[in-house]
Parts: sequence; C-alpha cells; structure tokens
Amino acid sequence: MTMYIGIDIGGTSIKCGLVDAHGHISRKVTRPTATAKVDIMADLVAMIQGLQADGQVAGIGVSMPGVVQSDGFLTTAGAVTAFEKINLQAELHAQTQLPVIIENDANAAAIAEQWLGVAQNVPNYLSLVLGTGVGGALVINNQIYRGAHARSGEFGWMVVDDDEIDTEMGTLNFRGATVIGLIRRYNQFSAMPVTDAREIFDRADAGEVLAQHVFHSYYYSLAKGIINLMVAFDPELVVIGGGISANMTFMTDLNATIADLQANHNSINHNSINHLTLASVVPAKLRNDAGMIGAVYQLIKRG
Repeated sequence: MTMYIGIDIGGTSIKCGLVDAHGHISRKVTRPTATAKVDIMADLVAMIQGLQADGQVAGIGVSMPGVVQSDGFLTTAGAVTAFEKINLQAELHAQTQLPVIIENDANAAAIAEQWLGVAQNVPNYLSLVLGTGVGGALVINNQIYRGAHARSGEFGWMVVDDDEIDTEMGTLNFRGATVIGLIRRYNQFSAMPVTDAREIFDRADAGEVLAQHVFHSYYYSLAKGIINLMVAFDPELVVIGGGISANMTFMTDLNATIADLQANHNSINHNSINHLTLASVVPAKLRNDAGMIGAVYQLIKRG
C-alpha cells in the first residue's frame, strides 16, 4: 500500500506520522519545536528518515500555521517565526527528494474533517480551530476558499468587541482563542494563574465566581464571531477544532450562548420573517491528527 508522511508543525511541537491512502496513521513520532530554522529543518529530516525506514514513501504533506502560498512559500508562519519568508516546500524537497505539499494548519484540519470526519458529504462549511489563536477555514462547493492573498479563514482577526485603546484586543483571537483568549483573560484577574483551560473549567465547576464570569464573557465573544460568520457565509455546518472542543461542557455552553444570541437578534431569531435556521456547531472528530491527515490528502488527491 502507498504510504505518505504527514507532518504537523506547531509552535511547541512537531508531529510526524506514517499515513496510508485511507488516512490511517500507523506510526507517529513527536519532537519539541526548536527555535532556529536550521535546527527545525534538521529535526524534520531526521523524523522523515526515521519513518522512511518502515517502507517506501510517496510524498510528504505538511500542515503548519501562517499564510501559505500555493507554491509553498510562507508569507507568515504563526508561532514558528523561524520559517517566515521561506519556501518550505522547495527546501524540504531539496533535502528529501520527495514530492512535498505545504498546507495551512486550519485548512488541513478542515480537509481532513471532510475526508474522514464530521464534515463528510457536506459541501459548504466553516471550521474554526481554537488554540493559541483562532485559525479557520472556509469550504465552498467542496473546495477550500483561499482568497486573493491566501489569507481566507483568518477569523481570529475579526473584531468582535470594543477596545478603545487597542483594537487588536477586541479581536476573536484575544476574545475567543483558548490561550490568548480564555487563559489570558482569566489570569489577568486571578491570584492563582493557570496554564491549562481545564483548570478554569474545574474552578468554575467548584463554584469560583471569577471562572464563571470569565467563561460567560468568553462564550459570548466566541458566539458573536460564529454568528457573524454564519450570517455572512450561510454554511451547512460549523466545525470547532482544538483541544478545548473535546470538552462537552464547552460545546454545550457555547451552543447555548449561540442560541441565546440568536433569540435576541430580531432578524435571525425563530420568530423573524426570515425563519432562519443557523448551522449546527459540532466538535471536530479527528482532533490532534487532523493536520497530518489533511495535508496528506492533498497529496493523494493530486495523485
């Protein structure tokens, strides 16, 4: 069976897996993400060579943050700043002599969900990935919509709340992301800062008023962003990815907040003359493997 190597490059770790043509991952390896470009490239090559020892590989699919041009040039690279303004596709091909495709991580996750996840047979949908910031992807007629400058899906840049001092602080990144949104806002007011959103959930469940208030504000900001996307693009489905999406309390409370906002919005509530039905908001299925799987699918589709 034809095998591929899927790579998911993040700001803290690099995941690399051996993926078959059906999206099954048979072996995975992980390394921390180094700081310098030369060190990251050396780690990538070493991981690839280690997986090649298991058999012949037909190509490499890479998922990573940032604005990725069609030729593999990285206009930006998110938290992997050492890779900004390089052609990762060309450099990785030169070192491995294998076909290489580079895909934005949110796009790769959306592709994977349509191939094997919750968006199968759904031609029009949105995907949001909640992590350090908010990534996103827009699928129209079964195709990733990339935009004029390969920047479509940067939903985190949307302004969802007022901040008269710094507009950036009112964006969905700083209001709806897990790290620079939820965790940052909680730590602003807590004498016992946290590094994991699960700790905030635990404190809210235990009755801590601060955690409960921060969640209320967090859900409201995130729900506003999602409703804005719904009325702008009319998707059939909204898929939420990132580690927080595995928490059923999060999904339940987010959907409840979306319903509350819709009920108070006269143009889109159930009693309006428009009789709008908004898209379902569901958690992603493939979670941490979505980037690797989606990047490999691009190779499989290309043939």
